Amino acid sequence: MVQSFIASIVPQSAQLRMNPQQLTVATRRLNLPFSDDQLEQTSRAMKAMSHPLRLKIIAVLDRQEVSVQDIVAQVGSSQSNISQHLAVMRDKGVLRTRRDANRIYYRLGDLHTLTVLEMMREVFCGFAE
Repeated sequence: MVQSFIASIVPQSAQLRMNPQQLTVATRRLNLPFSDDQLEQTSRAMKAMSHPLRLKIIAVLDRQEVSVQDIVAQVGSSQSNISQHLAVMRDKGVLRTRRDANRIYYRLGDLHTLTVLEMMREVFCGFAE
């Protein structure tokens, strides 16, 4: 029963690379169905993160608060481009901000975002290795 459930939600290639903790997570039943509002909110957040530069920004933020200027320096794009991407993620609830004088600091809205992205990387990028 558990094996068939895992097979239904996790590709075989990903199952072979899972450690025991990951298998435990994979065997938990998904809390479905989502309400329409939850589906919409989840879709907006995933869409807001679905750009390579935005994923890079999230990687820079990790578990810390970082100023826009430091994000620009670490990501290597123009400030206006970075600011546009930050605004999209902030507006969709992926990021939070704090102003200190003339500096704006960004952080992840929820650290579970890192867990979700790590799992997506393992599932979708593992087959290329």
